[in-house]
Order: sequence, then structure tokens, then C-alpha cells
Amino acid sequence: MNDTADSGRRDRVADGGLFVLAVLTGITLVVLRREIGPMAPGWIMTADIAAGALACLALWWRRRYPVVLAIVLVLLTTFSETASVAALVLLFTVALRRPTWAVVLLAVGSVLTHTVYQVVRPEPMLSTWMFVSWILLVHVAVVAGGLLLRGRRQLIASLRERAVAAEVETLLRTEHARLEAREALAREMHDVLGHRLSLLTINAGALAYHRTATAEDARRAAELIRESAHRALKDLREVISVLRAPDGDVPLPGVTDIAELVEETTRSGGDVRLRDEPGVSTGALAVPTAVSRTLYRFVQEGLTNARKHAPAAPVAVTITAEPGAHLSAEVVNEAPPGHPAAAPPGSGAGLRGLAERVTLVGGDLQHGPTRTGGWRLGVRLPWPT
Repeated sequence: MNDTADSGRRDRVADGGLFVLAVLTGITLVVLRREIGPMAPGWIMTADIAAGALACLALWWRRRYPVVLAIVLVLLTTFSETASVAALVLLFTVALRRPTWAVVLLAVGSVLTHTVYQVVRPEPMLSTWMFVSWILLVHVAVVAGGLLLRGRRQLIASLRERAVAAEVETLLRTEHARLEAREALAREMHDVLGHRLSLLTINAGALAYHRTATAEDARRAAELIRESAHRALKDLREVISVLRAPDGDVPLPGVTDIAELVEETTRSGGDVRLRDEPGVSTGALAVPTAVSRTLYRFVQEGLTNARKHAPAAPVAVTITAEPGAHLSAEVVNEAPPGHPAAAPPGSGAGLRGLAERVTLVGGDLQHGPTRTGGWRLGVRLPWPT
């Protein structure tokens, strides 16, 4: 709104200034002609002054009808000296607002009409060639000034458009970054707390329903609950510290921590076996950080789902590595006792988050039931050398 008002005010000031300039120039020419003496009949001088006055008034509509008014004023310059300044202002306006071909045609026409004026009313102090040369120089200057100003305005408009586009792009990138950060945080919270809380649920359920358990069994279950809660708080603090600290300042779990993860699940009562292929040791695998972390979260999610949907079934974690090619892993649980094979229930948020993790590092995730009624979760990750 303010920019539009300022632009309108500048246009009115420019129109007023050009009108005053054209009027003052016309009056000056009339006074000079009277001092020099009459060189044409009186009616021609009267027509000259009338045409000049009309040309000055036409400047107020130069923005709306620049080409039409320019043609009319160019024709008036065949006999009117006082209309020449207004005609040049209209030529400048056409150069500022209309295509170049229209400017060139009008400029050539204006030079020709001024030449006709020199023939009809010859200038005593200038020869015809000097007059034509002067007129050519003036028209070149007017047209060049108009074209340069138009180019400058177009450049400014282009820069403004680019600035607006850059601002919009920055806002979109910021929003996209925020969305990715929220999704990453959601994945971390789900993976970390889902795993720990599932351990808490199993041990708390065992403590609640096994009323015949001995005091030693109850103490052991309570100790596991306490340990799981402590680890959940620790993992939560790690996630928060990762959000607050610069990248790489906080160590995150990776492939070397998978053995500890399996051992923790086993201590909680799960039947989990870690199977390393020949020549593969999870404690010695040197893989990129992103791949290492993704593999850890994959095993963690697989064990969490197995505890949720098949708590009494044995689970096998197998890792296969081929340096320079790929790193594969699978978490397979057997069919839970007394339950038919079926897709595990739930919201699917964990698998969606895991699929996003795997996709980000260029891997592939598979999951589905096995022939024996269990469930398989597999992943294939790139392992560049």
C-alpha cells in the first residue's frame, strides 16, 4: 500500500515538473521569436502558440495514451516550435513504456517533421545540416535515456521478484526443515521409548500376574523394571542432548551396540539369539555413522515388535555383511504359542518411521509373515568403501 502511494506521488510530481518545463520552454521560444522579429505570418505564430498550449496540456494524459499523443504532437512539430518539447517528452514516455520498434518509428517520424519545420520556417542562425544534426543528437539522447530508464526499471522489478521468490523459497525450506526435524524427533522418541517401555510392560505384567512367584523372582522383576526405567530416562536425555548439541558432539548407538541390546532383551526374559555370519562381528564392523545407527534402530524396532506381538516366541537376529557392497540384517520371530499367523496389529508408526530411516540412507526394508507362522523384518543397507 505504501509503495503504491509513493509511486503515485512520484508520478504526479514528474508530470507536474514536465508540464512546467514544457510551458516555460514554449514561453521562452515565443519571447525569443518576438525579439528576433517576425519570420512568418501572424496566423502561423498564433497556430504555433495554440499547438504548443495543447501539447503541454496533453502531457497530463501521456501515461494513458502515450503512442497516440506522441503521433499527434510529432505531426504538430511540422509548424509548431513550441510543441517540440512536449513532443520530445512523449517520445521519452514511449521509449519508457512501449516496444522498441514503436520508439524507432516515432523517433524517425519526429526527425522528419522537424526537418519539414526547418524547410517551412528556416532557422536563420543555423544551416539545414546543422539543424538536422542537432535534432538527431537530441532525439538519440531522448530515446537512449528512455530505453536506459526502462531497462533500469525492469532490472529493479526483476530483482524484487527474485527477492520475493527467494523469501518464499526460504520460508518453504524452513518449514520443510522443521517438518523433517519433527519427523526425526518422532522417530527417535518412538524407537527409544517404545523399546524401553515394552520391557517395562513385560516385566510389570509378569510381576502383576504371577502371584505365586517367589520373593527372589519378584525382586528380580522389580530390578529389571527399575533398570528399564533408568535406561529409558537415560535414552530420553540422549535424545534431548542430541537436539541441543551440534552434530557429532553426542555419541549415538550404532552397530557395535547391537550385542548389548540383544543381551539386555535376553536379561528381561526374552529368547533372543544374535547370529553373526562367518567373518562378521557386530563389535568390529566399521560402517558409516548413518548406516550404523539405522541398523541399530532396525534391530531395536524388530525386538520391540516381537515383544509386543509374540512375547513368548523365540527371536533370531541375523546380520550379513559384504564390505563395499551392502549390509543386511533380519529379525525373525517364530509363531507365538496358541496364535495363528497374522499381520501384527498396531498403528504402524514404528515401521513407517523405520522405512523413512532406511530410505534416507538408500536402503530397502521388507517385512511380512513367514511360512511357519512367524514374522520377518529384513533390511538391506548400502555399505560403500
